[in-house]
Amino acid sequence: MGLLTLSPAMNAAVDPEALAALRDLNPEDPAFLRELIDVFLEDVPQRFAELEKALAAQDAPLLTRAAHTIKGSCSNFGAAGLAHVALEMEKQGKAAAFADAAAMFPALKAEFSLVTEALKQHR
Repeated sequence: MGLLTLSPAMNAAVDPEALAALRDLNPEDPAFLRELIDVFLEDVPQRFAELEKALAAQDAPLLTRAAHTIKGSCSNFGAAGLAHVALEMEKQGKAAAFADAAAMFPALKAEFSLVTEALKQHR
C-alpha cells in the first residue's frame, strides 16, 4: 500500500466555501451551522466504532458502508482529505482488503482530528 497523496485543494481540513454554503442554507439561524457540525462530530465516531467492528469481524459490507457514510458526510463540509481516506477505505471494504483498511484506519482518525479542529473554529 502506497502513501496517500493529497492534492493542494485537499490541504485545508475543511473548505470555507462549503461552510459558507451550509450557512447560507439558513442564514436567519446562526445555530444551524453549529447544529450540522455537532451532528457530524457525533456521527463520525459512531462510524469509527462500526469500522473497528467490521475490521475485527472481517465484515466487508459493514466496512464498506461505514467508510461510505463518512465519505458522504465529509462532502457537506468540504473535508476533502478525510473524504479521500474514507474513499480508499471504502474501496478496501469492497475488495475485502482488511489488512490494508486496518493500516489506513490511523490516517482516517488523524484526518478526522484535523477536521474536528477546523470545524470547532466555525461553530
